[in-house]
Amino acid sequence: MKIALVHDYLAQDGGAERVVEAFHNIWPNAPIYVLFHDPDKIGSFQNAQIRESFLKNFPFSRSHYQWYLPLMPLATEHYDLRGFDVVLSSTSAFAKGVLTDPGAIHICYCHTPTRFLWTDTHEYIRDLKYNALVKILLPRLIHKLRMWDRMSVDRVDHFLANSNTVKNRIQKYYKRDALVVYPPVDTSQYYVSDEVGDYFITGGRLAAYKRFDLVIQVFNRLGWKLKIFGTGPGWWDDIKKSAKSNIEFLGKVSEKEKIELLSKAKAFIHPQLEDFGITPVEAMASGCPVIAYGKGGATETVIDGQTGLLFEEQTWETLFDLLLRRFPHKDFDRHQIAHHAKQFDIRRFEKEVFGLIQGKFEASKMR
Repeated sequence: MKIALVHDYLAQDGGAERVVEAFHNIWPNAPIYVLFHDPDKIGSFQNAQIRESFLKNFPFSRSHYQWYLPLMPLATEHYDLRGFDVVLSSTSAFAKGVLTDPGAIHICYCHTPTRFLWTDTHEYIRDLKYNALVKILLPRLIHKLRMWDRMSVDRVDHFLANSNTVKNRIQKYYKRDALVVYPPVDTSQYYVSDEVGDYFITGGRLAAYKRFDLVIQVFNRLGWKLKIFGTGPGWWDDIKKSAKSNIEFLGKVSEKEKIELLSKAKAFIHPQLEDFGITPVEAMASGCPVIAYGKGGATETVIDGQTGLLFEEQTWETLFDLLLRRFPHKDFDRHQIAHHAKQFDIRRFEKEVFGLIQGKFEASKMR
């Protein structure tokens, strides 16, 4: 079986990139096709055969890749995938639109239908740091990209979804069924600490939709210690200025530092709506209970009252009330929480994905 891996682009170290890394671990000799690769931002693919699109030759294609959004569908279709039996794409944007041989199987691991095209269009345009003229022209481009995106769905033979939340979105926007395969977390890295510190923790990629501003508002009022790890864009500096002295900003932390921080935290705060949410699972693998907004992927990973607590409305008032009234009276079994997280382990993922791909390939040969 000759297999090719396709991903949107390698420019950040996030959950989607960990999925690609797991694919690479299963099939280390398979080439990885991407729009572009920034090794300074993600260096975990040093031994991989990375094949970049023609966009890599364009100026500022890595630092200002949004400039080339109109060319990304064309660049994706430009990959030469002749001769491959199986194409496994990992995408939340363009990679599912590749052109394959007639006899090849295309299996798409979908992290979500493209957010800026389907679910977050208005927020995407509003939050872009470009002038008014660009924002006037952008809806027309997005309309064309949306049509291409919908058409690209027909090039996929089988969809895999990273959660039931995403499975439902695939059904809604693409009218296709999908099999849920939860993304990988290396739970063996994490451990339950013998001591619990005096702080709560939150963090990750500090994007606006993740609503860390709610957490700051809550802990400003509670006065409890809060540690926030991760970095964000320019607007994040304004958010930091509103925080009181009980809130500590750690910036970018190493994996080793994050593991220790999670293992000793009272709880991990997860205020956002995520497709799945890797960091809450990492927290639970450390025995750390998770306080999460009760929508999206968190409802599939956090058991309310056992491995954490869920709050119903994405407001600082609701989170404040839960922390003040419910959390102090809840005694969590941190070893039980860590055991729960093992169902999302990377070894489970690799075994499940390998079996699925091999099964689809063998079934195609029997037709």
